[in-house]
Amino acid sequence: MKGRFNWPLWSGLLLSVVAFLSYYGFFSQFPVTRDVPWVPFLLFLIAAALLVAGWRRAPRKTLASIVAVLELVVIGVFVFLVTVFSRDLPRSGRAPAVGQQAHAFALPDTQNRTVALSDLRQGSNGVLLIFYRGYW
Repeated sequence: MKGRFNWPLWSGLLLSVVAFLSYYGFFSQFPVTRDVPWVPFLLFLIAAALLVAGWRRAPRKTLASIVAVLELVVIGVFVFLVTVFSRDLPRSGRAPAVGQQAHAFALPDTQNRTVALSDLRQGSNGVLLIFYRGYW
């Protein structure tokens, strides 16, 4: 075992750093991977599996434990940044305020029939509009 390179341990650490940097450098540009960062989470999962395999393979656990803590710090910082800073997204300047009358629009419903907002207002005191942030 002496002199063997512990590739799972080091590749797990490298993959976790790549996952961290790839989100901010590439995946944050697209709504499907920005709103729910599933690609970096998948990469972190693979990196964690490599880390466990590398830690079990290591003859001395001291260096492997240090690398494991570094990887957990990278994952923890990523989760913290994604969850905390996603709450601080800027508000849309064109979005209607609560209680403000919405502009007229028409959209397809679940049966692909066009429904206009003015059709919903007839015979009612108001219409509740719910805007979901995300990508489907």
